[in-house]
Amino acid sequence: MRKLKAIIFDVDGTLAATEETHRQAFNAAFTEFDIPFQWSIPEYIELLEISGGKERILQFLQSKEFKASGNEDLRHYTLKVHQRKSEIYREKLIAGHICLRDGVERLINEARDKGIIMAIATSTSTANVETVLKSALGDDALSYFETLVSCDLGADKKPSPAVYQYALANLGLKPENCIV
Repeated sequence: MRKLKAIIFDVDGTLAATEETHRQAFNAAFTEFDIPFQWSIPEYIELLEISGGKERILQFLQSKEFKASGNEDLRHYTLKVHQRKSEIYREKLIAGHICLRDGVERLINEARDKGIIMAIATSTSTANVETVLKSALGDDALSYFETLVSCDLGADKKPSPAVYQYALANLGLKPENCIV
């Protein structure tokens, strides 16, 4: 029989219900940059099939044949919009716009009590993960997790398994001893 040694968590939509906060932050950034679009809930749900916020913005703006102001390259412009979107998102989390999924806090506490290792593997940024954890679980929440692998490490975005493989390598565990 295989023994569970670790739980590897994703963040957005898994640990915490962050989808609506992300959507609101995208729309606020669009307003600040005078982008004449606002993503509705159904539209955003469809756009979630595009992995990565920068990629989501770029593909959406390209599909609308949007031109950045002046002669600015659309990719560079998208990076600036996304950076501001991420700042707005973190501001919303700090202001209390965060809700862990039902049972997540209990699961984390029970895993800690049983000595089960926990890790995070996500395609969101480290800054976003840290803000989610601290806002939802307190300032010491980062210490609950043995390793945190994010898109900041250059790993391919999901559905690529790269972040999970990197987390496994950091933990020194075999997949059969972990649950994701």
